[in-house]
Amino acid sequence: MISVGITGSIRNLSNTQQAIDLLTTHWRDSGSLKHQAALRACRRAMSGDVPPDIAREAFVDAAREAHILIE
Repeated sequence: MISVGITGSIRNLSNTQQAIDLLTTHWRDSGSLKHQAALRACRRAMSGDVPPDIAREAFVDAAREAHILIE
C-alpha cells in the first residue's frame, strides 16, 4: 500500500501494470535512480525478462525513498 497525491489517498497496488502507471503518472520523486530502476524492473517484469519479485523489490525501494510506502 502506498500514499499518493496531495491528500495522501491510499492505493493498494496488486499488479505490475498498476505500479508502472503510478511510476509514470503520480510519482513524487520521479527521475531518481531508484525510481528509474523500479520503472525499468517493472517494465522488464511485464515482458517476462525478470521475475515479478525483482520488480516488486525495486518498487518498494523507490516507494520508501519517496516516502509513500505504508508499512
